[in-house]
Amino acid sequence: MVKGPEISEEVRRKHANPQHRMVLVDREAMTVDGVLNVESFDDEEIILETNAGVLSVRGHDLHIKQLNLEDGNLEIDGLVESVDYSEDDRKRGRGFLARLLR
Repeated sequence: MVKGPEISEEVRRKHANPQHRMVLVDREAMTVDGVLNVESFDDEEIILETNAGVLSVRGHDLHIKQLNLEDGNLEIDGLVESVDYSEDDRKRGRGFLARLLR
């Protein structure tokens, strides 16, 4: 698994509220808007930090065709088998601690 490039806090703040959109065509071509960071990627899984949560794309022969973190856009090709959203770890951590401290 390869780690994605780090982005500066300035870029992260600049794109804190772009609209998140995902378009999947025939399970073989995907475009994602609202991408804040690429957490990791290989040919079977791509994990993205978006402004709507952490997005995991799983499949076969997945490739990042185009990435523009300045605009928050990403294009993926390959066979997509599943797409899953999860909450940001930081939000989950607060929720867990908040539940313990009730």
